[in-house]
Amino acid sequence: MKVLLTEDQLRDGIQRMANEIREHYAGRPLTIVGVLIGSVVLLADLIRRLDIPLRVEIIQARSYRGTRPGPLALNLDMLGEIRGREVLLVDDIFDTGHTLSELIPELDDQGPLSIRTAVLLRKQGQATVPFQPNFVGFDIPNLFVVGFGLDYRDMYRNLPYVAALEAGEITEEEGR
Repeated sequence: MKVLLTEDQLRDGIQRMANEIREHYAGRPLTIVGVLIGSVVLLADLIRRLDIPLRVEIIQARSYRGTRPGPLALNLDMLGEIRGREVLLVDDIFDTGHTLSELIPELDDQGPLSIRTAVLLRKQGQATVPFQPNFVGFDIPNLFVVGFGLDYRDMYRNLPYVAALEAGEITEEEGR
Protein backbone atom coordinates (compact mmCIF):
# COMPACT_ATOMS: atom_id res chain seq x y z
CA MET A 1 0.00 0.00 0.00
CA LYS A 2 1.35 3.40 -0.99
CA VAL A 3 0.14 6.55 0.79
CA LEU A 4 -1.15 9.13 -1.70
CA LEU A 5 -2.63 11.70 0.68
CA THR A 6 -1.50 12.13 4.27
CA GLU A 7 -3.69 13.18 7.19
CA ASP A 8 -2.29 16.71 6.96
CA GLN A 9 -2.93 16.93 3.22
CA LEU A 10 -6.50 15.68 3.71
CA ARG A 11 -7.16 18.19 6.48
CA ASP A 12 -5.85 21.07 4.34
CA GLY A 13 -7.76 19.96 1.24
CA ILE A 14 -11.03 19.58 3.12
CA GLN A 15 -10.55 23.00 4.70
CA ARG A 16 -9.97 24.51 1.24
CA MET A 17 -13.09 22.78 -0.09
CA ALA A 18 -15.12 23.99 2.93
CA ASN A 19 -13.97 27.55 2.27
CA GLU A 20 -15.09 27.28 -1.36
CA ILE A 21 -18.47 25.88 -0.31
CA ARG A 22 -18.96 28.56 2.36
CA GLU A 23 -18.08 31.28 -0.15
CA HIS A 24 -20.46 29.87 -2.77
CA TYR A 25 -23.44 29.59 -0.42
CA ALA A 26 -22.64 32.88 1.37
CA GLY A 27 -24.55 31.98 4.53
CA ARG A 28 -27.65 30.64 2.75
CA PRO A 29 -29.16 27.54 4.40
CA LEU A 30 -27.78 24.33 2.92
CA THR A 31 -28.82 20.69 2.97
CA ILE A 32 -25.85 18.38 2.65
CA VAL A 33 -26.71 14.92 1.36
CA GLY A 34 -24.00 12.37 2.08
CA VAL A 35 -23.72 9.24 -0.04
CA LEU A 36 -23.20 6.27 2.26
CA ILE A 37 -20.99 4.51 3.02
CA GLY A 38 -17.88 6.01 1.51
CA SER A 39 -18.55 9.69 2.21
CA VAL A 40 -19.11 9.31 5.95
CA VAL A 41 -15.59 10.40 6.98
CA LEU A 42 -15.55 13.33 4.54
CA LEU A 43 -19.07 14.30 5.56
CA ALA A 44 -18.13 14.45 9.25
CA ASP A 45 -14.99 16.49 8.61
CA LEU A 46 -16.67 18.82 6.12
CA ILE A 47 -19.70 19.78 8.22
CA ARG A 48 -17.46 20.63 11.19
CA ARG A 49 -15.70 23.18 8.99
CA LEU A 50 -18.84 24.87 7.67
CA ASP A 51 -20.20 27.70 9.76
CA ILE A 52 -23.34 28.23 7.73
CA PRO A 53 -26.89 27.06 8.50
CA LEU A 54 -27.07 23.44 7.40
CA ARG A 55 -28.99 20.19 7.62
CA VAL A 56 -27.53 16.76 6.97
CA GLU A 57 -29.31 13.99 5.11
CA ILE A 58 -28.03 10.65 3.87
CA ILE A 59 -28.72 8.26 1.03
CA GLN A 60 -27.12 4.98 0.12
CA ALA A 61 -25.62 4.11 -3.25
CA ARG A 62 -23.47 1.13 -4.04
CA SER A 63 -21.88 0.24 -7.35
CA TYR A 64 -18.65 -1.57 -6.52
CA ARG A 65 -18.34 -5.24 -5.70
CA GLY A 66 -14.71 -5.81 -4.74
CA THR A 67 -12.86 -3.77 -7.35
CA ARG A 68 -15.37 -4.11 -10.18
CA PRO A 69 -18.06 -1.53 -10.85
CA GLY A 70 -21.52 -2.95 -11.29
CA PRO A 71 -25.08 -1.69 -11.51
CA LEU A 72 -25.88 1.13 -9.12
CA ALA A 73 -28.16 0.20 -6.23
CA LEU A 74 -29.87 3.25 -4.68
CA ASN A 75 -31.69 3.58 -1.38
CA LEU A 76 -33.33 6.98 -0.83
CA ASP A 77 -35.45 5.84 2.14
CA MET A 78 -33.34 7.83 4.64
CA LEU A 79 -33.56 11.07 2.65
CA GLY A 80 -35.53 13.81 4.37
CA GLU A 81 -37.29 16.78 2.78
CA ILE A 82 -35.16 18.69 0.27
CA ARG A 83 -37.93 20.52 -1.62
CA GLY A 84 -37.07 24.20 -1.91
CA ARG A 85 -33.60 23.70 -0.39
CA GLU A 86 -30.08 24.29 -1.68
CA VAL A 87 -28.57 20.78 -1.84
CA LEU A 88 -24.94 19.74 -1.81
CA LEU A 89 -24.48 16.08 -2.73
CA VAL A 90 -21.27 14.76 -1.09
CA ASP A 91 -19.53 11.60 -2.27
CA ASP A 92 -16.13 10.05 -1.65
CA ILE A 93 -14.82 9.63 -5.20
CA PHE A 94 -15.65 10.72 -8.73
CA ASP A 95 -14.42 7.90 -10.94
CA THR A 96 -16.59 7.34 -14.04
CA GLY A 97 -19.20 9.75 -12.69
CA HIS A 98 -22.07 7.26 -13.03
CA THR A 99 -23.04 7.39 -9.35
CA LEU A 100 -23.55 11.16 -9.35
CA SER A 101 -25.13 11.14 -12.81
CA GLU A 102 -27.80 8.72 -11.57
CA LEU A 103 -28.28 10.39 -8.18
CA ILE A 104 -28.73 13.96 -9.43
CA PRO A 105 -31.96 13.28 -11.38
CA GLU A 106 -33.34 11.27 -8.44
CA LEU A 107 -32.73 14.22 -6.11
CA ASP A 108 -33.93 16.73 -8.70
CA ASP A 109 -37.29 14.94 -8.73
CA GLN A 110 -37.63 15.99 -5.07
CA GLY A 111 -37.78 19.71 -6.04
CA PRO A 112 -34.65 21.30 -4.54
CA LEU A 113 -33.70 24.88 -5.43
CA SER A 114 -30.34 23.66 -6.69
CA ILE A 115 -28.06 20.64 -6.57
CA ARG A 116 -24.30 20.92 -6.51
CA THR A 117 -21.75 18.18 -5.92
CA ALA A 118 -18.64 17.79 -3.78
CA VAL A 119 -16.19 14.89 -3.81
CA LEU A 120 -13.05 14.16 -1.86
CA LEU A 121 -11.28 12.58 -4.85
CA ARG A 122 -11.57 12.95 -8.62
CA LYS A 123 -9.83 10.22 -10.56
CA GLN A 124 -8.05 11.62 -13.60
CA GLY A 125 -9.12 10.46 -17.04
CA GLN A 126 -11.93 8.14 -15.93
CA ALA A 127 -15.08 10.25 -16.30
CA THR A 128 -17.59 8.97 -18.84
CA VAL A 129 -20.27 11.56 -18.07
CA PRO A 130 -20.51 15.11 -19.48
CA PHE A 131 -20.06 16.97 -16.18
CA GLN A 132 -17.57 17.41 -13.35
CA PRO A 133 -18.17 17.87 -9.61
CA ASN A 134 -18.55 21.46 -8.42
CA PHE A 135 -16.16 21.06 -5.48
CA VAL A 136 -13.17 18.71 -5.49
CA GLY A 137 -10.74 17.98 -2.70
CA PHE A 138 -8.03 16.28 -4.76
CA ASP A 139 -7.29 14.99 -8.24
CA ILE A 140 -5.63 11.58 -8.18
CA PRO A 141 -4.21 9.19 -10.79
CA ASN A 142 -6.13 6.13 -11.95
CA LEU A 143 -5.30 3.88 -9.00
CA PHE A 144 -7.46 1.77 -6.68
CA VAL A 145 -7.55 3.80 -3.48
CA VAL A 146 -8.61 3.06 0.08
CA GLY A 147 -8.79 4.88 3.39
CA PHE A 148 -10.66 7.90 4.67
CA GLY A 149 -13.97 6.16 3.99
CA LEU A 150 -12.98 4.28 0.82
CA ASP A 151 -12.80 0.51 1.05
CA TYR A 152 -11.64 -2.66 -0.58
CA ARG A 153 -13.91 -5.57 0.32
CA ASP A 154 -15.21 -3.59 3.32
CA MET A 155 -11.73 -3.05 4.75
CA TYR A 156 -9.50 0.04 5.13
CA ARG A 157 -12.30 2.64 5.52
CA ASN A 158 -10.86 3.59 8.91
CA LEU A 159 -7.40 4.59 7.64
CA PRO A 160 -6.76 8.29 8.39
CA TYR A 161 -5.05 8.72 5.01
CA VAL A 162 -5.70 7.76 1.37
CA ALA A 163 -3.53 5.00 -0.07
CA ALA A 164 -3.28 3.12 -3.34
CA LEU A 165 -3.39 -0.64 -3.14
CA GLU A 166 -0.61 -2.34 -5.04
CA ALA A 167 -1.15 -5.17 -7.53
CA GLY A 168 -0.38 -7.94 -5.03
CA GLU A 169 -2.97 -6.55 -2.60
CA ILE A 170 -5.84 -6.71 -5.12
CA THR A 171 -7.21 -10.11 -6.03
CA GLU A 172 -9.36 -8.95 -8.93
CA GLU A 173 -8.19 -7.52 -12.24
CA GLU A 174 -9.75 -4.06 -12.45
CA GLY A 175 -9.12 -1.13 -10.09
CA ARG A 176 -11.24 1.73 -8.77
